[in-house]
Amino acid sequence: MNEQIIENYLAETLETFRNYKKLAERALVQVSDDEFFVLIDAESNSLAMIAKHIGGNLRSRFADFLDSDGEKADRDRDSEFVTETDTRESVMTVWETGWQTLFDTLESLTVEDVGKTVKIRTEDFTVTKALSRSLSHISYHVGQIAFLAKHLRATEWKTLSVPRGKTNEFNEYLAENKNKAHYLDASQTFAEQSSKKSD
Repeated sequence: MNEQIIENYLAETLETFRNYKKLAERALVQVSDDEFFVLIDAESNSLAMIAKHIGGNLRSRFADFLDSDGEKADRDRDSEFVTETDTRESVMTVWETGWQTLFDTLESLTVEDVGKTVKIRTEDFTVTKALSRSLSHISYHVGQIAFLAKHLRATEWKTLSVPRGKTNEFNEYLAENKNKAHYLDASQTFAEQSSKKSD
């Protein structure tokens, strides 16, 4: 595979992970501490549980990524869904540790590393398949975070994307502000400006 293509793949994968983290945190910051831990029904996970699970999963998968099994012996997955003795701060520490482990690993990967094989629960995965698997897993849970936070905030929710009924205006805004900001930052700025105009 062309070296530049591999470098682009690694850079774009890292950027996509960073975008999912940013989206999740923009949702999480909107909820109160009580809402962070609330269960909407007996079978649901709270925002705290999802955040703790993501952090635990990422630390396990990406610590010593190339040389040890992605399901680490010291990981207690079941405990990621138990938060009775946790605080918001303790959960977010697990969250940050997991994400930083992921980012440090992705930033260290070389073109040669992409051709290697890693293990997850003793099963062999190419590096690209392991990254795609993790990205799919993260996007699934970030979607849950956004949905649950929006549900809890209801009418006080601040959109993470383009406000309803504002697509054409946003497209014009993007055209006028081309290359000035990342898409996620642009959509947030636009949403905030639109909200101020409607107040």
